[in-house]
Amino acid sequence: MPRPDRSPEIDAALLAAVDAHPRDLVRTIAESLGLSRPAVASRVRELIAQGYLSKTGTTRPIYRIGEARRRWFAYARAGLAEDRVWSDDVAPLLRGLPRNVVDILHHGLTEMVNNAIDHSEGERVRVLVDRTASGVKVVVADDGVGIFRKITRALDLPDERLALLELSKGKLTTDPRRHSGEGVFFTSRMFDRFQIASGELVFDHDEASGDDLLFDRDSHAGGTDVYMEIAADTLRTDTEVFSAYSSGPDEYAFARTVVPVRLVRMGDENLVSRSQAKRLMQRVDRFRTVVLDFDGVERIGQAFADEIFRVFANEHPDVELVAMHARPGVQQMIRRAEVLRDEGGNQLPLL
Repeated sequence: MPRPDRSPEIDAALLAAVDAHPRDLVRTIAESLGLSRPAVASRVRELIAQGYLSKTGTTRPIYRIGEARRRWFAYARAGLAEDRVWSDDVAPLLRGLPRNVVDILHHGLTEMVNNAIDHSEGERVRVLVDRTASGVKVVVADDGVGIFRKITRALDLPDERLALLELSKGKLTTDPRRHSGEGVFFTSRMFDRFQIASGELVFDHDEASGDDLLFDRDSHAGGTDVYMEIAADTLRTDTEVFSAYSSGPDEYAFARTVVPVRLVRMGDENLVSRSQAKRLMQRVDRFRTVVLDFDGVERIGQAFADEIFRVFANEHPDVELVAMHARPGVQQMIRRAEVLRDEGGNQLPLL
């Protein structure tokens, strides 16, 4: 049986101890972890190469923390306050970064820690901050019930995969008295990469491609892990992300959403039924503009199209429906449903 990789454990111990043991770092960690000095020295060399540690001298080297930063923080959920996590532990590791990057990290970190505090029902919350010259990665993890499972129960969904669809729409919360349901939606669009892993599922938003993806993973672990990554030189700002989904240049209401149609599918099923369409359109009447992204959808059935572009459109005339990335076969079904709409209905814009 192969030995478990203890590199993460060794790295964490080295970074935690370097300030107190700059002259005897290797010996101290080797003794505390019951490892050989060569094994620890190997990890020291790797951390130096990555910028997390620096070294002066050769015969009697002195080690210091490098320009890169990597720290794990662990907290009891009870009594935890996300603003203290930010100000006491995380913000000091981010000094020197551009203001727009710090603002995005501030928003994402506090939103995700607050979600863990208010929704996870767990006992512990952990936060990882990994800063390098190229950017910052942040992980917020809890040991609670699991975000997809909780959404599935709250909305009485038939499958946890549909929780991903609801998350991608926005305005989703299981506690509307204290939350607007906008945290995950806006945070996912501020970062270059945003992932939520819980149970056997991973929700992945890649801002460069604009894709919301769903992956299976070989895990039955409880809790929720949120991963956020942003480049140090990004020009994106939190203000422009809010503006992109607002109701207008002088308004701040969350009025526009983009819904990946493919997420309504369970397994390899085709999108043909009215029940699937109703599932897709659940809660979107809360927005003024709903962009339906048909990327990855080869075809749709007549009943599916009719339920959205005739029935829903007639029942919600104040909601603008926009079809995006619709292939010819999909466009044909959309147009067919439009023809059957009440006379005087606006044609659906195609992007």
